[in-house]
Amino acid sequence: MRWRFLGASTCAGSQKQSSLSLLLVTEPRQRRKRDEPWLMRTYSGHSSAEASNRLYRTNLAKGQTGLSIAFDLPTQTGYDPDHVLARGEVGKVGVPVAHLGHMRALMSEIPPGTMNTSMTINATAAWLLALYIANAQEQGVASTELRGTTQNDVLKEYLSRGTFIFPPLASRRIIVDMIAWASAHAPKWNPMNVCSYHLQEVGATPVQEVAFALANAIDVLDAVRESGQVPTDKFPAVFASMSFFVNAGIRFVEETCKLRAMSELWESIGRDRYGISDDKALRFRYGVQVNSLGLTEAQPENNVQRIVLEMLAVTLSKRARARSVQLPAWNEALGLPRPWDQQWSLRMQQVLAFETDLLEHGDILDGSHVVERLTADIRDAARAELDDILARGGAYASVDEMKKRLVASMAERTRRIESGDQVVVGVNAFVETAPSPLGGSDNILRVDPEVEAEHVSDLKRWRSERDSGAVATALRELRTAAAGSANLVPPSIALAKAGGTTGEWASALREIFGEYRAPTGVGGVAAPRGDELAAVARRSAALVGGPPRLLVAKPGLDGHSSGAEQIAIAARDAGMEVVYGGIRLTPRQIAESARDEDPDVIGLSILSGSHLALVPDVLRELRDVGVSASVVVGGIIPDDDRDALIKSGVAAVYTPKDYAVARIMSDIVDIVERARSTGG
Repeated sequence: MRWRFLGASTCAGSQKQSSLSLLLVTEPRQRRKRDEPWLMRTYSGHSSAEASNRLYRTNLAKGQTGLSIAFDLPTQTGYDPDHVLARGEVGKVGVPVAHLGHMRALMSEIPPGTMNTSMTINATAAWLLALYIANAQEQGVASTELRGTTQNDVLKEYLSRGTFIFPPLASRRIIVDMIAWASAHAPKWNPMNVCSYHLQEVGATPVQEVAFALANAIDVLDAVRESGQVPTDKFPAVFASMSFFVNAGIRFVEETCKLRAMSELWESIGRDRYGISDDKALRFRYGVQVNSLGLTEAQPENNVQRIVLEMLAVTLSKRARARSVQLPAWNEALGLPRPWDQQWSLRMQQVLAFETDLLEHGDILDGSHVVERLTADIRDAARAELDDILARGGAYASVDEMKKRLVASMAERTRRIESGDQVVVGVNAFVETAPSPLGGSDNILRVDPEVEAEHVSDLKRWRSERDSGAVATALRELRTAAAGSANLVPPSIALAKAGGTTGEWASALREIFGEYRAPTGVGGVAAPRGDELAAVARRSAALVGGPPRLLVAKPGLDGHSSGAEQIAIAARDAGMEVVYGGIRLTPRQIAESARDEDPDVIGLSILSGSHLALVPDVLRELRDVGVSASVVVGGIIPDDDRDALIKSGVAAVYTPKDYAVARIMSDIVDIVERARSTGG
């Protein structure tokens, strides 16, 4: 109970008012029942399983109520730490998990039977779930007791994030097998988390985010029903287990309405398409990480208020409130956040949940004419977009078309920011600033470069100490299951227990399913950029020797291709000849492409933090094949690293604060002009 003291000057005549004041302060708070808060997570993992485990246990001690595991890129794309494509990537954007020993260390002292664990893993989701189950069973915890989620949404990897391995239908088959297996053996586990988050990160409008995610869910649910692996009476439980992971941008009124619309559409799909009648099964269950695309490198302190406002979008409306929330850190546009940065984001959630009165009320937006109208507008437009995707054969048959639409949407967003039509405080408006006390070279977490060598040694030791015969047998059984129609989860668990590795699991399935090169979405996208880019195009046309030739390349395993795609589109619109071959290239492959294509400039895009390892490798390979083209680099690159790259021979370095695409194109023309004038 909290009392209000009215002071010694209060006279007898005001006693009635005093009593009323006390009543208003104390009684309503006694009567109101607070809703339970959402699960509070921080998306984290780095360096090693041991280091990540220490971080997880620290965050749990600070009040975090669920785990959200970030895996490094080799783990996500099915490579062991000693693979050539893993060079520079081990432990950078998440935790490396190559075998069961790593999973044991990762979950040490964290009881699997009581923890709710979310794993952001997609192409290798069946393998990471197998490792998680094997570790739990070693501790006497049955799979039926496990609670958590595997993201397991490969469609959005083709469209946005780039950590796919197998062709679409093979990937969908693995997803279906996981859903069917979990239905029978892990009913508390959410085997798929349809992820629209990354769609917004590559430019999706609210309508596209809703429609593409729901088309994805429908495609998978139809495939589960058609597989015959789930009895008809169990299908409502499968529908109920389907969860979503959404984005919430800075336009928080529109974002709130987007989620209310998505909830209405999901219930309609359940009733009309699948005959679900249970109200609980029809609930739209989603978790969220608020927008990272809008976080800025310039004046990064502004990201704090952006994150708080975006959190309101997924918490204000009770009937569309998130089941779990994870917030990015203020400095994620600069690099990996430190534990203190993650604590700050966790405290934002805790203040909202425990200090405010938000959870004491019903839906505070019900009855708002503005909210109802905007919700209906988004719902109706998303339904039309969804119907169009379904008419094209569904989500998996429409990867190319959806990719083109997303690239076009991102091009339009880039144009709006560059022209000033979309204000970004501290970037294209209100740029004057005092020196920030949050700056400095120690304001991000840096992964020890020795981590990679340590994991290569660990892997060698693991392989030498295991039963190689048991591993070979388990791999043979996995290939047999993949070549036939057997469910892939049991042989994956058997391989995990035998001592197999992430790379071996993925390699076995690559042999059966093959690999996939996703569409870039660049061809045919129209993105008018205004007078500045038109001026660059005139300069390009007038250059002695013809327009510049630009090779855009993404070395390593970083699959976030949106920046590279936008540069390729802008260069084309600036009159340049552009070669862009997509993601996941070795330095040698880039050098050989440069030798064959003879570009004036090579643009490297790296957002995973591996630039200090990969850029020198590319420069060395270029020299070895006799290519002298200038190299420019774009990515999330700290100032200290920028200086190191320039000293290594890079012509220019661009980071997220370099938002003016026309200026970058003009720089490229300058580089080509200088090189040609000196005979370079």
